[in-house]
Amino acid sequence: MRIKVCFGILVLAPAALLILPAKANKNFVPDWTFIGSSLASFRMLGAAEWHAENGEIVGTPKTAEGGWLILDKPLQDVQLAATFRCTGGCKAGVMLRTQSTAEGIKGVYVAFPEGQNQAGSFALKLDPQGHEVSREALPRANGTVRFVAPNAAGPGGQPAGRGRGGTGPGGPGGAGGPGGGRAGGGRGPGGGLPADALIQRPDYTYKPNEWNTFEAILDANYLRAWVNDGPESGTANGRADDEVASYGPVALYVGGSGEVRFKQAEIKDLGRHFEPNEKVSSRFRLQRINDFNYAWSVTAADFNRDGKMDLAVGPFIYYGPDYQTYREVYLGQTYSVGNSYTNAAVNFAYDYTGDGWPDYVVSAGRAMVLYVNPKGEQRRWDRYPILPTAAGEVAIFKDIDGDGVPDAVFSGRGGAICWASSVPGKPTEPWTVHQVSEASYGSLGQHGVGAGDINGDGRMDIVSVFGWWEQPPKGTPEGPWPYHPVAFGTWPRAGGGPGGADMGVFDVNGDGLNDVVTSFEAHGWRVGWFEQKRDKNGAISFVEHRITDDLSATKPGGVAFSEPHAVTFADVDGDGVMDVIVGKRVFAHEESYTDPDPFGPGVLYWFRTVRNPKAPGGAEFVPELIHNRSGVGSTVSAVDLNKDGVMDIITSTVRGTIIFWGKPTAKPTAKSPTAK
Repeated sequence: MRIKVCFGILVLAPAALLILPAKANKNFVPDWTFIGSSLASFRMLGAAEWHAENGEIVGTPKTAEGGWLILDKPLQDVQLAATFRCTGGCKAGVMLRTQSTAEGIKGVYVAFPEGQNQAGSFALKLDPQGHEVSREALPRANGTVRFVAPNAAGPGGQPAGRGRGGTGPGGPGGAGGPGGGRAGGGRGPGGGLPADALIQRPDYTYKPNEWNTFEAILDANYLRAWVNDGPESGTANGRADDEVASYGPVALYVGGSGEVRFKQAEIKDLGRHFEPNEKVSSRFRLQRINDFNYAWSVTAADFNRDGKMDLAVGPFIYYGPDYQTYREVYLGQTYSVGNSYTNAAVNFAYDYTGDGWPDYVVSAGRAMVLYVNPKGEQRRWDRYPILPTAAGEVAIFKDIDGDGVPDAVFSGRGGAICWASSVPGKPTEPWTVHQVSEASYGSLGQHGVGAGDINGDGRMDIVSVFGWWEQPPKGTPEGPWPYHPVAFGTWPRAGGGPGGADMGVFDVNGDGLNDVVTSFEAHGWRVGWFEQKRDKNGAISFVEHRITDDLSATKPGGVAFSEPHAVTFADVDGDGVMDVIVGKRVFAHEESYTDPDPFGPGVLYWFRTVRNPKAPGGAEFVPELIHNRSGVGSTVSAVDLNKDGVMDIITSTVRGTIIFWGKPTAKPTAKSPTAK
């Protein structure tokens, strides 16, 4: 990576995005970071003094109306992050696309919270001296889209109103009257979580006279902004068409009294993209079996009973051993990557009808349906709704009750964690649902669920991001299971919810106790494992160990990627220890900036588990890149398809479906020893 220092701005040249600069922003790799003590290249406008000290930009108003510091890098599409502190009655904000006009300046302005005013976003105009001429609240912008259609309907189907926010005596720093700003909600679960859950919605509120974080993304005509990662401060998304402002630098504002300080100010040019050259691990051979967006999941079985493993991907069965011939299970079509979601999020294969022919379960837009194998007939398969109440984006299939038949584990409507079993002798009828948790431990978009024997009693327990539920002995009356609160994840910025993907329950460090391995945020960051501990009385607790983190933290091997939406577990290297396979879900919410780093490389990794008594928890995870142009969907599969004794990995994403054939030469001749 080449680094240039210019007038206090750190300029980062394009490089491999997984090599992280020091003090990187947690959500993006910046092109420019302010590190100096000089503002020589910046322009001051209006009634405020600006200076820099120790990497901080300090603004002090001369009058209540205040003034501006206009940076020197004009951009159209931009991402900005900073930490700010407003003290002594100051009013502050940031303008994007600060554009010079014949009448003065216009731009897209985000006013920080102050007093009783929430933050808000505005079309702002200044005269040549920096005095405010007009301010118009931006129409609201909602949805997982890249740009907002002109005159798009606002909340509740009503036209997106412009309105005006009153300026007040403090100048542009205040969010103004009713026209400016709103308190935001979010896609993920919000309030109403059980009191005993250890993961609660974070406090996103603005902290007067303290350091607060700010992030804004202005791409096309969609402004997204967060204060302290959340919308509670009223920082509103808005539609900023080119008529508002189309091109210009970032400008900082201070008014009122007191001072504002900005530090860790970082900027990224969103108009410039970088795609690394394709890389495939030498351990694997890549075979792409389709090029299109059909499904976020893939499962394997011998569907035609020819002795060769086949693959089910959304509407198709691909027949082994070459996976070139395929046939429809149900009517299928491609989905647009930019503005639609495939309805094949999770799938699973098993002979539920007991006739010797594997059947196929698909979560069709979350509710699950069973497609019954036609036993060689050349037609589409019969469809039976079996779980209309399944509501999560992640589900697993494990034998919960010990009858030898895989059951479904999922989040049900009403936010309860559930498992469901097929009806004996009537597998095409709706399955029997068993409620494991009380309400509100899940959500419509539940991420993160797993099953395994946590306490060593021989029964399958169920885990989610909120903890684990202990399966009671057989004969116990139907009802929720005993709950053990544990924070098996973290909460991302507002708009998302906690929890990741499939949660593995196995002994990581070889101490005889099953641990939990999972991604922390399906639409955020982090993969980690939770080491099980027992006290002298046998009480169970867990110690968190992170495998990857966001861009602001130190990570083993320098690996960081967002949206680890799918995880699976398999012994990839044949050493007898389970490894972790995980990757990035590209364009998880369409082609938009809803989630962090949506245009980052679609990486797929396996983390080799090495039992090392000197490592925290007695184990470490060594990252090895499988591919950087695919990633994961809602699941990723690891199966020895050709029965050569080497694990193969299959992923289905917006970039198609790919088999990564494990090479026999990559298999060790003996089990790897424990590291010493």
